[in-house]
Amino acid sequence: MGIRIIGTGSYVPDQILTNQALEQMVETSDAWIRERTGIGSRRITKAGTTDMAVKAAKCAVEQAGVLPEELGLIIVGTSTGDCLFPGTACEVQAAIGAKEAACFDLSAACSGFLFSLNTACTYLKSGEYKTALVVGADTLSKTVDWKDRGTCILFGDGAGAAVIRWEDSSGGIGPFIMKADGSRGECLRCSAMPLRNPFLDKEEDVFGYMTMNGQEVFRFAVKTVPEVLEAVLEKAGVLAGDIQYFILHQANERIISSVAKRIRQPVSKFPMNLEHYGNTSGASIPILLDELNRQGKFNRGDKILLAGFGAGLTWGATFLQW
Repeated sequence: MGIRIIGTGSYVPDQILTNQALEQMVETSDAWIRERTGIGSRRITKAGTTDMAVKAAKCAVEQAGVLPEELGLIIVGTSTGDCLFPGTACEVQAAIGAKEAACFDLSAACSGFLFSLNTACTYLKSGEYKTALVVGADTLSKTVDWKDRGTCILFGDGAGAAVIRWEDSSGGIGPFIMKADGSRGECLRCSAMPLRNPFLDKEEDVFGYMTMNGQEVFRFAVKTVPEVLEAVLEKAGVLAGDIQYFILHQANERIISSVAKRIRQPVSKFPMNLEHYGNTSGASIPILLDELNRQGKFNRGDKILLAGFGAGLTWGATFLQW
């Protein structure tokens, strides 16, 4: 028995924000952005996180060939839901008609989809559910200070999804590793709604913008991602050379290239789409996964490693056999 991905889906908004357009907003240039990040443009939503999550979910369910009523569990990895409550997963459930599904959101920033996928697999292994929908969706455009060139050049909006099922077949998803270091949380942070109760002497500041120590996050990623990839490879009992694709969180081209070098694998095994979408946080891994799937890049039995990292600080990796 194994847990397999039986359908994928993704959605990115139509609105494109190019590097050239950003040149008119902050002191930067297309060449500067591309050299340091590999990003050429990003997508910006006019509708919000739920709209994107629903569209990606519908694509995944359709490809999987399952009825919405067959879904026993929906988990949405997001840090930027349109509402504090109800959760985005509940809104997705209502929109697609998955009336039998238990629903909740999981907040792990850019690691959100990966952590949600691993959590869903654990529930399926328990026997409580057979089929689950996992979505990664984020609207980083609403957390970015568009006057801060250190962050506004990096992020975009989008959503990706996967339907997974516990079935009688070999291979599948796992093993996985998830890690966190809360003591480094200030490296990448965005404040939520302030305290507003009658017992405060002074009301706190309003919702804040994202702040990031870019150099610290870069150092963290290039060290921890290779380590967790090698740890999962050892846990799975396979060699790096046996992996067909390493699907990493699309944060920065230099990070991905550095990871490839550190584990001594060709960068051709590390597909990238961040040039067109930027860093879409929890959506980046499932968007890339769906693109590769729909391009026919995966063959039955292919060995794939997923790896994510982000605010928390959080990071992890998952092995799967297609």
